[in-house]
Amino acid sequence: MAGVYVHIPFCASRCSYCDFYSTLKLETAGSHYVDALIGEAVLRRCELHGEAVRTLYLGGGTPSQLPLPLLSRLVEGLRGALDLHGVEEFTIEANPDDVTPEWCAALPALGVNRVSMGVQSFEDRILRAIGRRHTSQQVVKAVENLHDVGIGNISLDLIYGLPGQTLDSWAESVDRAIALAPRHVSAYWLTYEPGTRLWRQREQGEVTEVPEDVCIAMYHLLVKRLQEAGFEHYEISNFSLPGYHSRHNSSYWDGTPYLGLGAAAHSYDRNVRRSNPHDLHAYIACIAAGKTACIEEEMTLWERYDERVMLSLRTAAGMDVECLRQEFGDELAGHFLHEVQRHIAAGNIRRESDSRYVLTTDGILLSDSVMRDLMWDA
Repeated sequence: MAGVYVHIPFCASRCSYCDFYSTLKLETAGSHYVDALIGEAVLRRCELHGEAVRTLYLGGGTPSQLPLPLLSRLVEGLRGALDLHGVEEFTIEANPDDVTPEWCAALPALGVNRVSMGVQSFEDRILRAIGRRHTSQQVVKAVENLHDVGIGNISLDLIYGLPGQTLDSWAESVDRAIALAPRHVSAYWLTYEPGTRLWRQREQGEVTEVPEDVCIAMYHLLVKRLQEAGFEHYEISNFSLPGYHSRHNSSYWDGTPYLGLGAAAHSYDRNVRRSNPHDLHAYIACIAAGKTACIEEEMTLWERYDERVMLSLRTAAGMDVECLRQEFGDELAGHFLHEVQRHIAAGNIRRESDSRYVLTTDGILLSDSVMRDLMWDA
């Protein structure tokens, strides 16, 4: 099973916290970029090795910023370049203010059956402060518009630890998200990425970080409320109703090969990582010249082991040490078993069966340091 990710880097404006590759040049470069995406799909389809494409994901940036004629041209071009007949999950990311009745009405014919919306907060004052273009009421209307065209598989993204957020206001955002009956919720602890506007605001004393103990309380509240509402906590930052986990994102965590198209996109085939340049015009020029734009990096055994440990422990399924032994041998499996003991004793990891180990709730909050200890070359 293979996944295809398509990066749409265009945004109407930049959010203060975001460090993903994006550009404001949709009007001048959008058409050329769509042509390049289709051209790259033709050039690189051999990397799928004939595997059926089961998931298609349009991420960004803001894919919902693509005008509908361009979006339609892109999807039809991808269908011509790749075998998409077996796609089971076709996700597009969207900003709530783009999710108009007209936009929603076009999605079913394109094959889109899942929408991931960047909500972040239901507090309008916070949305304005971090540079979001939508209001909380537009989120409600967007969900209604999607339901009207028969799309119920909706994921909502939230962020906690935003400047000015309190535990009570976060609880209200979580409750309002649940009230909209999404099938999936992703929630992330805010990080201040160097170079972003929010990072500069903190450095200049214009904003204050939410204290760590409050963020931890926010995380525990999130888990409790979502689990009470029937959501499964299947990955560190992801929750879904039964049967509605993100199939595409799960492919990243279980090692399924995927092809990434577009500027700044990444690909993986279990042995080689490929990455495209974070440069819109360089990417377009390269594809127009009939050349792939990606740089290849063949992973060592130890790098693949480190990644397998990190990705597996992110999920509720955890790390199966016997699978680790079969793939990487006794030495690396032994390293894992030796290092994991102190984290079991500390309550960060629990042994679920003879061979399977998972992070505890407390361990999730320390996941970066726990995973580093279990890696070979951290």
